[in-house]
Amino acid sequence: MVKLIHTLADHSDDVNCCALSSSLLATCSLDKTIRLYSLSDFAELPHSPLKFHTYAVHCCCFSPSGHILASCSTDGTTVLWSAHNGQTLAVMEQPGGSPVRVCRFSPDSSCLASGAADGTVVLWNAQSHKLYRSGSVKDGSLVACAFSPNGSFFVTGSSCGDLTVWDDKMRCLHSEKAHDLGITCCDFSSQPVSDGEQGPQFFRLASCGQDCQVKIWVVSFTHVLARSIDDQLKQFTEDWSEEDVSMWLCAQGLKDLVGIFKMNNIDGKELLNLTKESLADDLKIESLGLRSKVLRKIEELRTKVKSLSSEIPDEFICPITRELMKDPVIASDGYSYEKDAMENWISKKKRTSPMTNLVLPSVVLTPNRTLKMAINRWLETHQK
Repeated sequence: MVKLIHTLADHSDDVNCCALSSSLLATCSLDKTIRLYSLSDFAELPHSPLKFHTYAVHCCCFSPSGHILASCSTDGTTVLWSAHNGQTLAVMEQPGGSPVRVCRFSPDSSCLASGAADGTVVLWNAQSHKLYRSGSVKDGSLVACAFSPNGSFFVTGSSCGDLTVWDDKMRCLHSEKAHDLGITCCDFSSQPVSDGEQGPQFFRLASCGQDCQVKIWVVSFTHVLARSIDDQLKQFTEDWSEEDVSMWLCAQGLKDLVGIFKMNNIDGKELLNLTKESLADDLKIESLGLRSKVLRKIEELRTKVKSLSSEIPDEFICPITRELMKDPVIASDGYSYEKDAMENWISKKKRTSPMTNLVLPSVVLTPNRTLKMAINRWLETHQK
């Protein structure tokens, strides 16, 4: 049974969001205000409406304790308020000043995530009100955000329909096209589910979009982290040319197969995806023993690639692509990045630092030859 018990009509324009604590209701609107009501009698609190934002307020949310209210706006700010007296506690400006579309507290209230129209997402320290980490999605505005119940990761949804999973260090763990049109909301179930008695725990995630669909997902932090690491490391073999594959075949005592692999244009990526069916049906390798030997060697290669997961020094990984750098450069923020990724970032993000989101003093990129030599030495050692 559903029964309407009260209607509030105090805003003078569209109401964009509402949020509940144990005792209060918060609403925000295109009229630039946030209003607070008591849940006991729906009376508006004496210190309401809350006024600071100079443009429309898109989202509001309470901290888990209910003591702090956050709001975000087209004016590029996320504001923290005391729910008790309406006092402004902090004003956090989105780097670049982009309109902020969504904000969410972590389950332990230690962090606040804010997502903006330019695709940037920022993790703020909710105690010091300082920027902790930042990242960005490739396309679209960030319009939805949800933390997992244990706070180990969170998900953002974009106006292009992409769902992105981030860990608490702002590393992108997984991203995929979830909806054909923009995502409008996403949220986690508060209780995990188990994959059998001894299996890992998963969290249910629901997402909805402008494609008229609601989708239910299961997310495991262990699995998405492992997938992210595998994606980084597969580049070692995936980058192989057809000639590299030929050299590998010769080194494995499979010289007789070089012609077949070349005729079928097998490069590193194709090599990793070969199966017993493709060896028999596509490459027409008739000998069962030979097919078994090839599969065994490919599996050894896959295992070797995976074994590198814990060995890549973090300083060799580009902060933007999260992949091993091939042509590292130093930016004016003092950090090193993959050259192509940083050039693309500067052209799209208007001179902001991927690490700090502050404006770069200069867009000059200096080749980091020392780092490149170190990476090459590491590769020579680990790819033998």
